[in-house]
Amino acid sequence: MAKLIQTPEEAFALLLRYRHIAMVGLSSNPYRPSHFAAVYMLAEGYNIIPINPREREILGRKSYPSLTEAAREHTIEIVDIFRSPKDVPPIVEEAIAIGAKVVWMQLGIVNEAAAQRALEAGLDVVMDRCVKLEHARFMGGQNLIGLNTGVISARRLRLQPTWLNREG
Repeated sequence: MAKLIQTPEEAFALLLRYRHIAMVGLSSNPYRPSHFAAVYMLAEGYNIIPINPREREILGRKSYPSLTEAAREHTIEIVDIFRSPKDVPPIVEEAIAIGAKVVWMQLGIVNEAAAQRALEAGLDVVMDRCVKLEHARFMGGQNLIGLNTGVISARRLRLQPTWLNREG
């Protein structure tokens, strides 16, 4: 039964169940959030399928102009959307048509009507969450994604450059 995913535990359960993620709007620009998320998920063993009609290859993987094109060559379980909320409805329709299991809208992306359509078609839906952050939350990888997971303290950390520690 399709479900609107609302807790971190539910989101993580999807990431444990499904390993094939089509990232719609994935960019080859290393400063874009989609690129950073893809690098992390690839390192964690996920099959990342780039969907971007303006790019031929991203992270050494063929980029497809659409989910339909990608589904001819790949299994797609999660459709991870890095596009504006207004662009989500046709992506959801395509996800339904290819038999995806989950529609995942990244941080800041919410489209209630598209979510309802996906739920009615039997897909689980995640909105306003990042695959990278949800995975790292439970797998101890937050330090790999730019979050300081050290001891929490009110004291300011004093770092000394390594070149000051050299003798001579």
